[in-house]
Amino acid sequence: MVGVTGTLVLAGTPIGDTADAPPRLAAELERADVVAAEDTRRLRRLTQALGVHTQGRVVSYFEGNESARTPELVEALEGGARVLLVTDAGMPSVSDPGYRLVAACVEKDIKVTAVPGPSAVLTALALSGLPVDRFCFEGFLPRKAGERLGRLREVEGERRTLVYFEAPHRLDDTLAAMAEVFGAERRAAVCRELTKTYEEVKRGPLKDLAAWAAEGVRGEITVVVEGAPETGPADLDAAELVRRVQVREEAGERRKEAIAAVATETGLPKREVFDAVVAAKNAARQSPVDGKGLS
Repeated sequence: MVGVTGTLVLAGTPIGDTADAPPRLAAELERADVVAAEDTRRLRRLTQALGVHTQGRVVSYFEGNESARTPELVEALEGGARVLLVTDAGMPSVSDPGYRLVAACVEKDIKVTAVPGPSAVLTALALSGLPVDRFCFEGFLPRKAGERLGRLREVEGERRTLVYFEAPHRLDDTLAAMAEVFGAERRAAVCRELTKTYEEVKRGPLKDLAAWAAEGVRGEITVVVEGAPETGPADLDAAELVRRVQVREEAGERRKEAIAAVATETGLPKREVFDAVVAAKNAARQSPVDGKGLS
């Protein structure tokens, strides 16, 4: 029938323990016309563990071929196929392939649904012992030290709990950078190998966690960091206001927008933030040797 399209199914897969697989996952694996998998070998191991057989065509769908493969899958969906998308662990499109395909389906009015499953983000939050009523997921930080610090400074004043993914060999550098930007005593939790045999949750101040990680850590890592403490206008001097404006400018905001945003987040009049920025700018001009601030 003209106008009838298929359905894209985003399926959550276990983040460690295969027994955590949602019951619907097995049914969808057998039902799908096309199974798009981040790693077809890992998919084979999963189906064997679940005791199911895929009836449809299996194709790879990973970061390297996501852009090229998306049109092909959309074409299958437009032809009425039921396409199941699975990644190595957790939900597709959450720091994994899937966003491009979902966006393409939405644009073409193709139905998208999901089989909810395990999530490293939510599991780590629940185990962290930190506030979970409000949180934001920041994914992976940049690998280069300067870019990593810049990204952390963007959320330095974030009041919500922060969640990150990180590679084990970069964990010590990341925790040290967090201690530098957020403060050495900011509470955090490093969640390692969630739901697996050697699951471990290490909690403590960032400085202590950084020292612990320097000895070497293995496995899949999720880091949960306490949000910034509440500060009142009385706690902020002119230098801090200028620093916050600089951070936003370095992140790409225009100065006028940065000043307005800092005024909003601190509860101060825009004029007060503006005056602090102008004073810093004039001081930098009068001290050309040390003037590395606003220009």
